[in-house]
Amino acid sequence: MYNNNLITMGMTADGSYTGIIPRMANRHGLIAGATGTGKTVTLKVMAESFSDAGVPVFLADVKGDLAGMCMAGSDSGDMQERIRKFNLADKNFSIKSYPSRFWDIYGVKGMPLRTTVTEFGPLLLARLLELNQIQTDILNIVFKIADDEGLLLLDIKDLKAVLNYCAENASEYKLDYGNISSKSVEAITRALVSLEDRGGDMFFGEPAVNVLDWFKNAEDGRGYINILDSESLINDTLVYSTFLLWMLGELFEALPEVGDPEKPKMVFFFDEAHLLFKDTPKALLAKIEQVVKLIRSKGVGVYFVTQNPKDIPDSVLAQLGNKIQHALRAYTPSEQKGIRAAAQSFRVNPEFSTEEAISNLGTGEAVVSFIQEDGSPSMVRIASILPPQSRMGSIDDNMRNQMIASDSLRSTYNDMIERDSAYEFLQRRIAELNEKLEKFKAEEDAAKAAEKAEREAAKAAEKAEKEAAKAAEKAEREAVKAAEKAEKEAIKAAEKAEKEAQKEAEKAAKARKRAVKNVASAAVGSVGRELGKNLGDSVGGSLGKTIGGNVGASLGRGILSTLFKL
Repeated sequence: MYNNNLITMGMTADGSYTGIIPRMANRHGLIAGATGTGKTVTLKVMAESFSDAGVPVFLADVKGDLAGMCMAGSDSGDMQERIRKFNLADKNFSIKSYPSRFWDIYGVKGMPLRTTVTEFGPLLLARLLELNQIQTDILNIVFKIADDEGLLLLDIKDLKAVLNYCAENASEYKLDYGNISSKSVEAITRALVSLEDRGGDMFFGEPAVNVLDWFKNAEDGRGYINILDSESLINDTLVYSTFLLWMLGELFEALPEVGDPEKPKMVFFFDEAHLLFKDTPKALLAKIEQVVKLIRSKGVGVYFVTQNPKDIPDSVLAQLGNKIQHALRAYTPSEQKGIRAAAQSFRVNPEFSTEEAISNLGTGEAVVSFIQEDGSPSMVRIASILPPQSRMGSIDDNMRNQMIASDSLRSTYNDMIERDSAYEFLQRRIAELNEKLEKFKAEEDAAKAAEKAEREAAKAAEKAEKEAAKAAEKAEREAVKAAEKAEKEAIKAAEKAEKEAQKEAEKAAKARKRAVKNVASAAVGSVGRELGKNLGDSVGGSLGKTIGGNVGASLGRGILSTLFKL
């Protein structure tokens, strides 16, 4: 309830109202208490009061029971009894709904709440991926290279593409950025794949949320209550806490300095705040402390909701001026020590023991201390928290879907868009390099083919020359052989002809000899016969003729034989 310029939270035993002065609301605050002591009701009452004051609110709905703020509460007998108890009938109190917006990182129970990898940054991403220090340093280098080379990191596939690109070109970046270990890049890539399995592909991308959309007021002037559905998200506590830290960081980066305005520009609630500081690296914890210290000057109030104040680091707890402490139960010495520490964080009230009060508070009661006009904390008081004006509990899916469908921001954030970014740029570069490589390879292949053809032609020419030389040599040898053969054959033919001629000459000589012989024989015979005849005639008669003929013939043959021998 917002009444008399007071974010009214409860009523003290003397019947006076207590709450936060709007001008001091950006001094941050704490809502603490054991389970079941009324923290959620306190958060609802505070959020409603800020909305009534025209201050937008952002909160995480961890259990699903804050969604009912979009509907009016039940005007039951119990509610009327509480209205009478707190004297609210004449005050600015009524059963009503509140202007609400639903967000969901997974885009199921609210408008998608996305951011880009670049906006998320390497520090928070390293926490989200649970990287060690070396891997975190490598991630920082990759972000630096992407920034220097104008590579847009919008979603996980962009980051994976740049990681791969940096690993492949590590030798080129070593001198300017340091060594990029392939093993570290592989480890980061595995963590990204795991994050994708957990829905990372849903909450990294565009359109990225514009945090200034959380600063809008409804037409009646009340601030919108931005509700982040976290029923599923809280199951992955690392994602839940890291994204809330990112949102706070975005507010810090986006807003200008305004000093101490009359009322906050916005109030941000961290439910289950202990998760924010669990296993948080020192560098990130220092960043949180810085943001909490400085963001108040930008008009933002940050309120942590947790079970025990000891869940909050002392350096952060010291910045929380507005405190609402519900009951804490102590069953062990350690828990008693925690109650004592919680009590000591309040300004002492001599009328009661704060430590005993914290142990004995009933449901819906709290010890409270708020920053006063002069900037000092008020004395601790015991107060009963006012009832919420909106509906307690969740809403059904039909009502939720109607609220989402009618939201003026739905058209802005509902559909994811794919913009030209690092992945596409590197894909084109790879395609261009592949094209150049193929062209170079083709040219190289052509040159090799030409060189090969030239070598083969040279070899063929050399072979042909050798074969021609061999053929000429062979032909020469064969010609020589043929000449030698022809010569031999000519010689043989000449010898044969000579022999035949000789034979013929001999034959002719023999023929001549025979002819001469025959002629001589005939002549001698004729001479002999003639001689014998003449002799016979001379000797005597026919006997003489016969004997003279025979003697003449023999004599003729002998003469002829003698002649041939001669």
